[in-house]
Amino acid sequence: MAQFVFDAQNEADTVALGQALADLLPDGTTVALNGTLGAGKTRLVQAIASAAGVEPGTAVSPTFVLLQEYHGRRAIYHVDAYRLRDEDEFLELGAEEYLASPGLVFIEWAERVAGALPRERMQIDISETGVTSRRFQLTAHSPALVAVIDKMTAWGQGRVR
Repeated sequence: MAQFVFDAQNEADTVALGQALADLLPDGTTVALNGTLGAGKTRLVQAIASAAGVEPGTAVSPTFVLLQEYHGRRAIYHVDAYRLRDEDEFLELGAEEYLASPGLVFIEWAERVAGALPRERMQIDISETGVTSRRFQLTAHSPALVAVIDKMTAWGQGRVR
C-alpha cells in the first residue's frame, strides 16, 4: 500500500486536488470515500466531475437517491452508502455492474459497505482540520494505483507554498 497525504487549506485546494485526480485516476477505478458528515466527500467528487467535463452543478450528493451518474469526458458513478442497511442492499443497487464498468466509481461512506468493495481500489479518508481546511489521505490498494500515488506525491511537492 502506498499513501499520499494532502492538507487542503481551503476549498480551492480541494478543487485542485480533484482536478489532479481527474487527470490521474485510470478508467475503472473505484474510490472509497470515508469521512464524517460535512468532511468534503461530495465536494471532492464535484471537483473531479467538473474537471472530467461534467456540466457544473450536475454533481450533487446522492444521499437520497443513493446513486448518481454523470457523463463528461468520462463516466462517473457516485454512490452514497450512508442510508443503506448493509452490503446486500448495496449489491442490490447493481453495484457489481458499476464496479466492473470502465468509468470512475466514487462511494461515499464506503466503510459501511467495505466487504462488497473490490480489493483493488483507491481509498480517500477525509478529516476536518479547521473550518475550511481538510486532510485527505489517499491509500492505493492495488499495484496499478501506486503509480497514481507517486504522481500525486510529485504533484503535492510542486504545490508546496
